[in-house]
Amino acid sequence: MRTLLTIWIGQFASLLGSEMTNFAITIWAWEVSDRATALSFILVAQQIPRLLISPFAGIICDRFSRKHLMLLGDFVAGLSTIVLLVLFLSDRLEIWHLYISGAINGLFGYIQALAYSASMSLMVAKQHYARAAALQSLQISGGYVLAPALAGSIYAIAGLGSILAIDLSTFVVAIITLSLVSVPQPNSSKTDATSTSPRLQQLTFGLRYLWTRPSLLALLSFFLINNFIDSLNFAILPAMVLARSGNDATIVGTLYAFFGAGGAIGGLTISIWGGPKRRIHGVLTGNIIWKFGLVVLALAQRTSVKMGTAFVSGFCSPFPSSSSQAIWMAAVEPEVQGRVFATRFFLGQLAAPLGAAIAGPLADRVFEPAMQPGGTLASILGSIFGTGQGAGMALQMTLVSICGAIVALGGYGIRQLRRVELEKTEA
Repeated sequence: MRTLLTIWIGQFASLLGSEMTNFAITIWAWEVSDRATALSFILVAQQIPRLLISPFAGIICDRFSRKHLMLLGDFVAGLSTIVLLVLFLSDRLEIWHLYISGAINGLFGYIQALAYSASMSLMVAKQHYARAAALQSLQISGGYVLAPALAGSIYAIAGLGSILAIDLSTFVVAIITLSLVSVPQPNSSKTDATSTSPRLQQLTFGLRYLWTRPSLLALLSFFLINNFIDSLNFAILPAMVLARSGNDATIVGTLYAFFGAGGAIGGLTISIWGGPKRRIHGVLTGNIIWKFGLVVLALAQRTSVKMGTAFVSGFCSPFPSSSSQAIWMAAVEPEVQGRVFATRFFLGQLAAPLGAAIAGPLADRVFEPAMQPGGTLASILGSIFGTGQGAGMALQMTLVSICGAIVALGGYGIRQLRRVELEKTEA
């Protein structure tokens, strides 16, 4: 796993810088607008280009050097950060600039992530797939441990400009580590076999592949619903925490660090343990616990309870993603993973921009006014959620998370989903 670990180190540095920037931009956007809609639309701007490019990204990933695609992603992200830094230093940065930057980074970042994900099964032996997937989760969770805490402290002292400068240096590390290794390419036999087929057939290859595998399609359908629910939650989570902490960046950074610490330990646990023998339990049970953790977080009034809940929820968060990734890596041949994984992303994330787009306006126009003193729901639910700024978003997150837990529990009642690992070889 030496090649994977070398790439992992560079991408972890890049992720750390990117998450510091994302955190700082969230604080900055909230301070400027004081609206959840502004924050949720940043997510929309990131997600829509990913969906638009995903039908073509799989073909690109299977045809071209995956190493070069990963380098391109880091280079474009670095260039985008330079532009933001120049705008900020010249006092010309506006929220709509963040939408454009998010769209560009979302597009190229997706191609980079797809190339990385599709290459993993060629870097490690099959028995280590779950561990490799857990390393991905550990990478993300580790970034969440350090990035918010560092960004919260640096933002309070030096502001957004210093964080953008740090972000630039991490892209240099990522590019250097990628340049030092050779990223394996898949056997081109299947790629070549489909390269002369009509363009429409090439674009629909992943869809036709999944259509003949009902269990994988069931797993994908579950994540379509789950991702919609998650986008509703995560689009307003930063705004809710900021609103209920008096815009204290340090408290927000600490809370996110506890999320990340739990996720890092959860990812490390899976990487050592290898995950549950039946990986579908990691997907469904992990999602149930994670959603109820968000309910407790929304209800919690004491800071210590919030931190403890964030840690437990973070610990459970890598189980669904790493278990799902291990299932897909084992079920799909490496030479077509680019196209199949691109289709998986496109269909699985199809409703995510919709969730992010409606989450902010729903909070600003419905739930927040209803939970203000004298609001329509304040007298009924005020004793549970409190009243004032952030209470409405807490209610909204609670209702959405309960629905998510019910969906995950209901997944056990779907035979094809429950038996996805047992039936994956029947196609």
